[in-house]
Amino acid sequence: MANGSTFNFTTDVVERLGRERPHEEALRALDAAGRVRSFTFAQVAERAARAAGGLAAAGIGPGDVVMTLMGARPEWVFTLLGAWRLGAVALPCSEQLRSKDIALRLEAARPRLALAAGRDMGQLEAALAASGSPAPARNVDEAGLPEAEPPAAKPTSQEQPALMIFTSGTAGEPRGVVHVQRYLRGQATQAEHWLAARPDELVWCTAASGWSKSARNAFVAPWTTGAACLLHDARFDPAERLRILAEHEVAVLCQSPTEYRMIAKRASLAGLDLPRLRHLVSAGEPLNPEVIGTFQAALGLGIHDGYGQTETGQLTGMPPGEDVRAGSMGRPLPGFGLDVVDADGAPAKDGELALDPATVPTFFRGYLGEAPFTAPLWRTGDRARRDEDGFLWFEGRLDDVILSAGYRIGPFEVESALVGHPAVAEAAAVAAADAERGAVVRAVVVLRQGFDRSPALAAELQEHVKRATAPYKYPRIVEFRDELPKTSSGKIKRAELRAETA
Repeated sequence: MANGSTFNFTTDVVERLGRERPHEEALRALDAAGRVRSFTFAQVAERAARAAGGLAAAGIGPGDVVMTLMGARPEWVFTLLGAWRLGAVALPCSEQLRSKDIALRLEAARPRLALAAGRDMGQLEAALAASGSPAPARNVDEAGLPEAEPPAAKPTSQEQPALMIFTSGTAGEPRGVVHVQRYLRGQATQAEHWLAARPDELVWCTAASGWSKSARNAFVAPWTTGAACLLHDARFDPAERLRILAEHEVAVLCQSPTEYRMIAKRASLAGLDLPRLRHLVSAGEPLNPEVIGTFQAALGLGIHDGYGQTETGQLTGMPPGEDVRAGSMGRPLPGFGLDVVDADGAPAKDGELALDPATVPTFFRGYLGEAPFTAPLWRTGDRARRDEDGFLWFEGRLDDVILSAGYRIGPFEVESALVGHPAVAEAAAVAAADAERGAVVRAVVVLRQGFDRSPALAAELQEHVKRATAPYKYPRIVEFRDELPKTSSGKIKRAELRAETA
C-alpha cells in the first residue's frame, strides 16, 4: 500500500482489488455493433501489468509520455494503467481531434509512443508528418496493445506526473495540464461525496476518452469505491442510451449537460423500466433546471450537478442523499477551500470562484512547459453566487457576463429560460454592443425539430424570457442557427459568438 509520500493507482488500487475481489466484474465494454466484453478485477490487473511490460519493452520509462487516440474501449484503460504502473504519463486524446489539433499536442508533449484505433490512424499519421514527431504510431486494431512480462512494480511519488489533459481551448490555444499521481488518489473525495457509487453497482460515465471527466470518472472514481464501470465505444444516440441503461442495469449515470438536454428533448422517458438506476450526476457546463425537472418527473431522480475545471478536478457537487436544488452546482467538496471572492480576494456572496490549492488534492502541478503553480490562490475565471446555505450558483465566465444599462446579466439564466420553451433545443446568450445601453443580450437559438424560424417565434421567445426571469434580461436580439459553435468537448464557444458583433 501507499505510504504518505508514495502512491500508484495501478498497484495500490487496481492490483489490490485484483487480489481482494479477483472474480468480481470490474469492466464491461460495448462496441458499436453491440458486442460485449467483460473483465474481472483480476483480469484488469493482469492486463494492466502486461501493458506496462509492453510499454517498458518499447522504451517507455518514468516521465515518458504515451499518447492514446481511441474510443472508450478496454485497450484505452489498459494503456493508461500500464503507463501509470511505470511512472509514465498518459496523454489521452479525443477522437474528434483533427490532424492539426493532434500535431499541436505532439509538438507540445513530445510523446515517446502513440497508440491509436485503426479508424484514427489517418489523422494521427498526418499529424506525425506535420509535427515532425519521431514517436512511433501503433494501430491497436491491427497489432493489439504492446504486451510483455511486467517489470517489478516500483513505488511512485504522489507528485510524479501521471496524466496530461489539454484544455478545450474556449479562450485561446489549448494548454497541456499536468496532473500527478496525487490527482488519481484525490478522486476518492468526489467518488464518495458526488459520484457515490457502491461496490455492487455498475457506473457509466459517458464522456469521450480524451476529456478530463472521462479520465477521472470512467474508471478511476468507480474503482476507488469498488464499483464496476461500463464503456461504450459508439456515437451518442438518445434512444440507444436509454436502452443500454435498461439492458445493463446501470446504477450510476454520469453524463454531460448536452446529453441530458438531448435526451430530454429527443427521447421519451415515459414508461422506462430502470429499476437499478439510482443516481444521476452531471458536470462540464451548468445544467438547466428545466431539464432536471424533466428527469425528476419521469424517473423520480434529480440530477446532481457539479463543477470542476481541467486544472482542478471536481470541486463541487450536489450532495448525494439530499434533494437537488435545480440550477445549483452544489457545495464545495468536503475539505476543499473554495469560496466566492471579490476583486480584492475577500469573501463575497456574488463574485469570482477561487480556491486555496493547498486544500485540493486534485489540483494540477502546472501547465506543460511552465513552472509549477505555487500561488496561494487560484482564480477560476467563473462568476458565481453563494446562498445562505452555502450552495453555489453558476452565473457564467467573467468574460461572458453581460453589462447592459447598469445591469449585470449572467448568460446561463437567459439560456436556461430559453431552453425551457418547447421550441428550443439549445441556446447561447452573449453581449452585443449597443449605443444606448452599452450592450444588450443577443440570443443564438437552435430549434427543435418541427419548429420553423420566424419573427413571430422570436418575439414569443422574448416574451417567454421576460416571464421566466427578470424582464431586463430578455434578449433584444434573437437569431436562429442550425447549430452552435462548440469545442470538440461540447462547450459553447461564446467568445466566437461575441466576436461576430464586436
